[in-house]
Amino acid sequence: MAEYQDPYLDEGSGILRNLVGATTQGELAEAEADLTFVRTLQLEDLELPETRDLTELKALHHHLFQDIYPWAGEIRTVDLRRSTEGFLPAIAIDRAAGITAGDLRTDHYLRGRNRENFIARLAHHYDQFNYIHPFREGNGRTQRIFWSRVAAAAGWELDWTRADQEDNDSASRVAAEERDLRPLQEMLAKVVKEAPEN
Repeated sequence: MAEYQDPYLDEGSGILRNLVGATTQGELAEAEADLTFVRTLQLEDLELPETRDLTELKALHHHLFQDIYPWAGEIRTVDLRRSTEGFLPAIAIDRAAGITAGDLRTDHYLRGRNRENFIARLAHHYDQFNYIHPFREGNGRTQRIFWSRVAAAAGWELDWTRADQEDNDSASRVAAEERDLRPLQEMLAKVVKEAPEN
């Protein structure tokens, strides 16, 4: 039986196939950080879809990663694992994303809620979307921008500089593996701010 080959990986370097010529994980991480930072700054001037679903996530991912990955904005075709739990199987992404987006729509896109309830419901939806993990790489950055857009439309601001990557990863892992949203709520409580008056 042939050994499984991840089609997203370059066989020579073992890192994700990329458009920047990176041949080490360090080079790729540096290019990602620089290029996605520039693309993030451009978001205010773009008219990307605000559909609050997979269409919006794909548009955001494509914009952020178009300089780095040839598959930017495309749904992954492989299954992913992190720690002991896997993310949603690739074959189920479209269907699950539709259900999850419908759940967010039923929740009125988190509008009209006090801070405590906003955080509680944001944690729920954040966990649901995170489990889908629709892209081979770049899910975290894409999701943070997605939720910032949802929050802004609901009258809140998300300051992601108030939580580090380790806090986010740990809280997301506990939510996924133990079905305990409290660490995620605590992390989001640091991040959620009143939106400035226009």
